Amino acid sequence: MLIINEYWEPFLFWDGTHFSGLAVTLWILTLSVVLGFVLALPLSVMRVSKNKFISGPIWFFSWVFRGTPFYVQLLLIYSGIVGLEFVRETPLLYAFFVSGYNCVVLALLLNTLAYTIEIFAGYIKATPYAELDAARAYGMSRWKMYTRIILPSALRRALPAYSNEVILMLHATSLAFTATVPDILKVARDANAATYLTFASYGTAALLYMSISFVLVWAFRRIERRALAFLAYEKN
Repeated sequence: MLIINEYWEPFLFWDGTHFSGLAVTLWILTLSVVLGFVLALPLSVMRVSKNKFISGPIWFFSWVFRGTPFYVQLLLIYSGIVGLEFVRETPLLYAFFVSGYNCVVLALLLNTLAYTIEIFAGYIKATPYAELDAARAYGMSRWKMYTRIILPSALRRALPAYSNEVILMLHATSLAFTATVPDILKVARDANAATYLTFASYGTAALLYMSISFVLVWAFRRIERRALAFLAYEKN
């Protein structure tokens, strides 16, 4: 029984000093996804702008981070930036990038931001013209059109695609161990090294990731039923 408790504790329980692998994974996932969602809202509006000086930099950012593997991005942020001379000479920057937690969250944030911008921008462009014509007929300003018509409609329709992005971000957190962040996979690797129970160690990690994915899918499906209920009436 003592061996079982010692095996499970790092995965699920706080020992008074270190957070569990599950808690660390959920923390970096939540922080990166929430920040990415908040930043993606204004940036997706800028992305659909007809002004190339506004939409161009957003497109380039999205193209770079969608065109390179997340693992490479994480290595560049964690191992590459901290080696730059001006970063080492700036105390605040050095203190930030020397932390594995900060680098992992930043890498996850930038990665999910690039994909979320394109998801939201695509659904903004796909807003039915009838809704826009109705908004203009009511004399709405551009600000009111975006806040009352375009963004609410786009976000509702984007829910299925965005839920997939959140699940993919959960899977991407499994690379946090490369920055020495004690997430679920890092705990599994430590357990395997200590016990040589490879199947049990990584099997436990897989079950935890599957459980979190199931909860996220269930939550998004409930939100989608409420947010997309109007589509059933449109079909009828």
